[in-house]
Amino acid sequence: MTTHRFFSRGPLTGRIRVPGDKSISHRALMFGALAVGRSRISGLLEGEDVLATAAALREMGARIEQDGDDWVVDGVGVGGLLQPTSALDMGNSGTSTRLLMGLVASHGITAAFTGDASLSRRPMGRVIDPLSQMGASITPSPGGTLPLMMEGMQPAVPITYRLSVASAQVKSAVLLAGLNTPGITTVIEPVPTRDHTERMLRGFGAKLTVEEAGGERTIRIHGPCDLSPCDITVPGDPSSAAFFAVAALLVPDSDLVIENVGLNPTRSGIFHVLRQMGGSIEELDQREIGGEPVADLHVRHSALTGITVDPETAPSMIDEFPVLFVAAALAQGTTTTSGLDELRVKESDRLSAMAAALTLVGAQVEECGDGLVITGTGGAALPGGGPVTTHLDHRIAMSLAVAGLASDSGVTIDSSDPIATSFPNFIALLDKAGAQ
Repeated sequence: MTTHRFFSRGPLTGRIRVPGDKSISHRALMFGALAVGRSRISGLLEGEDVLATAAALREMGARIEQDGDDWVVDGVGVGGLLQPTSALDMGNSGTSTRLLMGLVASHGITAAFTGDASLSRRPMGRVIDPLSQMGASITPSPGGTLPLMMEGMQPAVPITYRLSVASAQVKSAVLLAGLNTPGITTVIEPVPTRDHTERMLRGFGAKLTVEEAGGERTIRIHGPCDLSPCDITVPGDPSSAAFFAVAALLVPDSDLVIENVGLNPTRSGIFHVLRQMGGSIEELDQREIGGEPVADLHVRHSALTGITVDPETAPSMIDEFPVLFVAAALAQGTTTTSGLDELRVKESDRLSAMAAALTLVGAQVEECGDGLVITGTGGAALPGGGPVTTHLDHRIAMSLAVAGLASDSGVTIDSSDPIATSFPNFIALLDKAGAQ
């Protein structure tokens, strides 16, 4: 493991572009692999998680190759996935695992899913339940985790499934299984989650409807359906942009433009909350790319004020809470978060990990059952310190890097290695914007 120290080198300025959106990158590869013909993807995130998806799809018959800066996918068609000859290694990627389980569920093939130590602790019961109802036979490890063996059912059985946890991954797994299932597969969402799957499936030609009534969303997919190949431009990942937005808000005299950021309303909660705290974040050149709203974000150093974060915003920013906690640590007054049980079953227990990390570098943090209460410094730099334990969690590592930029003595993290899973050029971009 490579320790790394992050410290302030002055304001973040100029223009940067963050890598492509991870959620959209995974789905672009999967839907391209299920289309009949060739899809071209530009802006694909080339992190380890997305490459794990590509490797698994190749194992099941799709041709996926790099062509200059683009990627081309020659699909096998819905129903055409082949029996993999070896276990599908998902690395650290929960998205790859849950969505690919959905694909396999309605194909007549058997697949073994494995992952690293962190992924092998994460709960898969939430997808095992609906996919088993559709006819798939799934044998997980004790506790409902990886490694697991899965035998798909063809034809699978269409179901109506009400999500018990707000999870775009569970929703997507059921919808992907529905692609190759005769009849109408229905997912009911009591709380809306990120909707990249619905937007992109429509773009590939799936027959899919979405109804909203009484605060609930009902999504129906008609199967089996053929997908047509698409050319896709992947917008910049809002989760990646959030680290730079918070850094620019916290480091004095910063004036930074983050180009081409995807601002899907089911994903952009972090920017709304930062604005509520007093952050100056302006959207320039608003546009739409491939059915997804996109803009350039102009972020300036701002005096932030603590707030009580509405728990209903959690699904639209669940991955951004670690870096929001850093912003709260330098705000004026107290920031209270709740309804964040989901953070305890991510790559690490992000509530306890961030509470311990921020306390170590001088922040005032109280850990509650489903959130953190953070009393900020009023804009004064954190003392700094470390080495902080990242638990091999990329978002903990990058959040503490941001804390280091806004500290007196810098922050040392125990490993910068996990950053490569989601943001391979993170440190290079920090250098470009003027920090290290």
